[in-house]
Amino acid sequence: MYSLPEQRPANCIQRPERKIQKRSILERLWHSCSGLFWQFTGTRFIAYRRYLPLIRQRSTELAKWSDAEIANETAKLRHELIRHGLTTEILPKVFALVREVTGRNLGMYHFDSQLLGGLALFFGNIAEMQTGEGKTLTAILPAAAVGLAGIPVHVVTVNDYLAKRDMELMRPVYQALKLSVGHIIHGMSFDERRHAYACDVVYCTNKELVFDYLKDQLVLKQRQSSMHVYGEILKGNTFISSGLMQRGLHYAIVDEADSVLLDEARTPLIISGETMANDDQDKVYRQAMKLAETLQLDKHYNINKEHRLIKITSTGDEFIKKYCSGFGPFWAGRARRLELAQQALSAKYLFERDKHYLVRDGKVQIIDEHTGRVMEDRSWERGLHQLIEIKEDCDLTHPRETLASISYQRFFRMYHRLCGMTGTASEVAGELWSIYGLSVVRIPTHCLSRRINFTNRLFKTKSEKWQAVIDRILELHEKGRPVLIGTCSVAASEALSESLDQYKLNHNVLNAKQDQHEAEIVATAGIAGQITIATSMAGRGTDIKLTKEAEASGGLHVVLTELHDASRIDRQLQGRCARMGDPGSFEAMMSLEDSLLVNKPISPLLQFFLNHRLMQANKMKNIRCLIGVWLLKATQRKLQKNYARSRRELLKQDYKKSELLSFTALRV
Repeated sequence: MYSLPEQRPANCIQRPERKIQKRSILERLWHSCSGLFWQFTGTRFIAYRRYLPLIRQRSTELAKWSDAEIANETAKLRHELIRHGLTTEILPKVFALVREVTGRNLGMYHFDSQLLGGLALFFGNIAEMQTGEGKTLTAILPAAAVGLAGIPVHVVTVNDYLAKRDMELMRPVYQALKLSVGHIIHGMSFDERRHAYACDVVYCTNKELVFDYLKDQLVLKQRQSSMHVYGEILKGNTFISSGLMQRGLHYAIVDEADSVLLDEARTPLIISGETMANDDQDKVYRQAMKLAETLQLDKHYNINKEHRLIKITSTGDEFIKKYCSGFGPFWAGRARRLELAQQALSAKYLFERDKHYLVRDGKVQIIDEHTGRVMEDRSWERGLHQLIEIKEDCDLTHPRETLASISYQRFFRMYHRLCGMTGTASEVAGELWSIYGLSVVRIPTHCLSRRINFTNRLFKTKSEKWQAVIDRILELHEKGRPVLIGTCSVAASEALSESLDQYKLNHNVLNAKQDQHEAEIVATAGIAGQITIATSMAGRGTDIKLTKEAEASGGLHVVLTELHDASRIDRQLQGRCARMGDPGSFEAMMSLEDSLLVNKPISPLLQFFLNHRLMQANKMKNIRCLIGVWLLKATQRKLQKNYARSRRELLKQDYKKSELLSFTALRV
């Protein structure tokens, strides 16, 4: 019998992270060319297929073994992995073992598509697996293999619900493999987090992971390297060893990689501390909101809704100077004066209640635009949060000062091995390679899709669109089919809910206000005749199980009521139906008054063309729809280009700031 190697103590200090070196022009050119080669040739996918026969052969042998023999083989492999590492020779044995243990404990054996996805992850790629192909089950292959080799693993997902769900679902497999597993969610104490990070495998959200890293950096300050930490411990500085949560950035598997690594990477993550209460500051913010009410659009300021920017005109500059002359010394400086005016105007006109934030228990809470969820304990900076609190007549919180910050791009590039999986990576494959060095490997589906995609429908006004949505719901409800309606905001979901109440239709609403009941709402969404209205909260990682009656009626029907900023988010909602060979259907209903076009006005010529009486004829209906959808898609593509540009600029600024702070021995 092979005994398990000695377990690593919880307070063991290991803090490795990869140092990123600047590339020369030639190195960047070579990097880009190699990425194009891997992407278009599919060479990596072909290389991974050669492992499948070896895994199948070993799986056939393991299927005949008893549980005791499997346990002995696990101990033997773990001992060998820790001694020699995870070599390509031992990899098929480890994958076959994990597959067998998963099948015995969960009743689910990995398909070939999931094995290929696991191999793509293990070798450091983005595995593009279609929605419903079992990415949670796929992730356990490399996570358990790397964990058995003694390397801490972070499985990163987009929200607390998925982190806790996936950990609890996979816990029996890890326990059978004698691996410890934990999870990190919002609200956990320092000791709970420290204990979870000491596990072999940790399921966590991207935000909690990065904020915990920044908190550790504040403890370490300029003592960044492991040698510094060990030196402090030898000197008797127990505060360092007891004040850290994480053990370093070893190996990360990022679920919904395009969302975490790109969509949420446009703004840096900041740890801030409350400043002392200051009556003068509160007075200044109230003066700023009073000023915003007196300023006139197009005369004193302009609004760029496409880029969400406020620009003060020269006339406005002079007006503000005169208007604020008696406000006090804080308004004396021109730059400070204009920034306050811009922030107040932004709070008043660019940030909408139940879309960008909601008011709960007398507090302003930010809604994550990508996930549709409330971001607990987060606040806008530079006085914007306080200005919105004044706008909503809430108690003012104290302003906060920045203590540490980092971008997602820089953080995830510091992992020694990074990989990810998603169902929507093709559109952003170039950016994933250029920033993270991650190649996208497309994994074929296990079952042929039975999804029926209906023709897109375009309406002139929002009211026409919503009436058509309600008519469609009534039609499908009479047939006994479950329906999922996707909206872009909390306000839109509640407005549709009120309309359905008038028709006396029972339904559930899943948005940032009902996030505590997410599990129950998702569990009932696949029941025959069930109507579910959801924001993008239901767009990623949500597995809706169909009842037999619902499957017999035609499966889940998904209605998209408005395009999001990225087509990938739309495809995620589409992927909630017809999963793993189930029946299902999808259709999109849009209007020319949707926010995607409102923020980018249609050119007068195109608007005249769409509204011309000839285009209103029934025989021109399809052409009008094609033109309108093309316009919406073109706006999506332009927005994504702008977002990609802002992400690249943020990464440059982050590294410049890092170099400056490093020079002054204050690097975070």
